[in-house]
Amino acid sequence: MTPTSPGPAGDRRSRLAEHTEHHRDGSVRARGPLLDGELHGYWEWFRLDGTKMRSGHFDRGRKVGEWTTYDRDGVVYKVTTVR
Repeated sequence: MTPTSPGPAGDRRSRLAEHTEHHRDGSVRARGPLLDGELHGYWEWFRLDGTKMRSGHFDRGRKVGEWTTYDRDGVVYKVTTVR
């Protein structure tokens, strides 16, 4: 087996890595893990002033479970369940 070939039976290892996106001004826009380049796990989005706007979970790029939207004071505005 060469270093560039896949492992036994075509085994491909998944890569989980933290990811951060930024607004044009450099402040954090969103953050969460990527699995093989797809949003996966718990993610958060932020307004330009740094307050949390939304949070929820992904399963390989697909929204799942409860998604929470926050008002500018950080108070829960609504919760939506994605099935």
